[in-house]
Amino acid sequence: MNILVDTPIWSLALRRRKRQLRQTDRRIVFNLEELIRTGRAEIIGPVRQEILSGVRSEAQFESLRQHLQHFSDVLLSQEDYEEAARCNNVCRQRGVQGTATGFLLCAVAIRRGWSVFTTDDDFHHYVNCLPLVLHQPEELA
Repeated sequence: MNILVDTPIWSLALRRRKRQLRQTDRRIVFNLEELIRTGRAEIIGPVRQEILSGVRSEAQFESLRQHLQHFSDVLLSQEDYEEAARCNNVCRQRGVQGTATGFLLCAVAIRRGWSVFTTDDDFHHYVNCLPLVLHQPEELA
């Protein structure tokens, strides 16, 4: 199964030095690397934009851009955006707020039968309202 990777996961792997990572963060980065090796890591354009936004220097921007060039964006359709709006509406009816990108990730994953790899706590609320599966990183050996 392919895994749709959210911004915080990419950020851990690409914007932080590995030696500065806590053990749990190392496990997350290791799992992302394994997903990449097996060709199961997926990205959407809005996540790419979030990763590249807010960097301090042009050199850092260019470095991140070059790393991400190895990954093609999942092509989004009208149905993905409509499903994202439906996900938003379903969650709001149950008192759960979220972001446009968060609901778009949900929609893309649900429509394709993928799981989402994230550390964003909002997704733990979404799974109570939506048929969404969250990727659970494997333990380090």
